[in-house]
Amino acid sequence: MPFDAVEYAGAIVRTVKSVERDGKPAKAVIATATYATTLDDLWDAVTTPARIKRWFLPVSGELKLGGRYQLEGNAGGTITACEPPHAFATTWEMHGQVSWLEVRLSAVNTGAMLELTHTAIVDDAFWPKYGPGAVGVGWDLGLLGLQRHIESPTTERPPEADSTWPTSPEALRFYREASTAWGKAAAADGMDNAMEAAENTRQFYSGEAPPGM
Repeated sequence: MPFDAVEYAGAIVRTVKSVERDGKPAKAVIATATYATTLDDLWDAVTTPARIKRWFLPVSGELKLGGRYQLEGNAGGTITACEPPHAFATTWEMHGQVSWLEVRLSAVNTGAMLELTHTAIVDDAFWPKYGPGAVGVGWDLGLLGLQRHIESPTTERPPEADSTWPTSPEALRFYREASTAWGKAAAADGMDNAMEAAENTRQFYSGEAPPGM
């Protein structure tokens, strides 16, 4: 049966929580997905540079507690916690801003489950316009790449890494499904304009909105 990226987008469980970080209002964007593999294999897939580059981005640095890492063309940071094979946490430093990433793994009847939590201080200009989807859809795409990698671990890059996929009909449906789901999660957390923000996110990822996120 052919892999359906849009169906996979619907299988991700999404939650948004209003929290506090460093004494300031913050939002935790949480994505949970289950993979048909073992806990040890999933840990290896998300912590080994040679595997990370096959589903996400090339990474350099020291991937150990206290080490610094850098994703090629993306975020860098410091690894602040590491409990193999169950959890790790890092700072997420990009464009002069710092947020926080936590990944937890657990064994389940169907394989292994990954829970990713990305927490950021509320930006009063950015959050009302885009809500959680700006970050959330990006992580959805990452989890899609991870799913492809688990299915075919020796493949250098998933099909979605091809330059033509981001504007394909399948990708546009993926953005809509994911953005809408994040909008519903934000609404459940009490965001008044959650679905408007979700539409702004969809338009951005679809290339219908001018750059500026």
